Amino acid sequence: MSTIEPLIRSRQTETTVNGIATQVVCTEFSNYIFVVLTQYGKIGTLISVTPDSKSNDISTPMFSTKVLLGKEEPLTHVCAKNLATFVSREAGNRPVLLGLSLKDSSIEAIKHMKDIIKSCQVW
Repeated sequence: MSTIEPLIRSRQTETTVNGIATQVVCTEFSNYIFVVLTQYGKIGTLISVTPDSKSNDISTPMFSTKVLLGKEEPLTHVCAKNLATFVSREAGNRPVLLGLSLKDSSIEAIKHMKDIIKSCQVW
């Protein structure tokens, strides 16, 4: 008997980052990767992180961020790029839809969260 692959692959985990419970859910769709990173138990701000085809070097694209839902703040764009660009690159430069709801957005916390996202890799 052959094993049937699910149409939508998803992984999730929960851990503590700087004393705060943090949940991550990564879901792969055919045209994008959906990542939810929350310390509040909700999706929060929804950000689209897309590779920019206007880059001169196609192997290392630039990334643009756009807040689709939620609060528009400069720190949101910085966190989104730091957390999602490696996902897009590893997934063949597919766009990433990122749900972000953080209590702690320090540099150490963001580094730890990147590792958590890698542990939920579905791409």
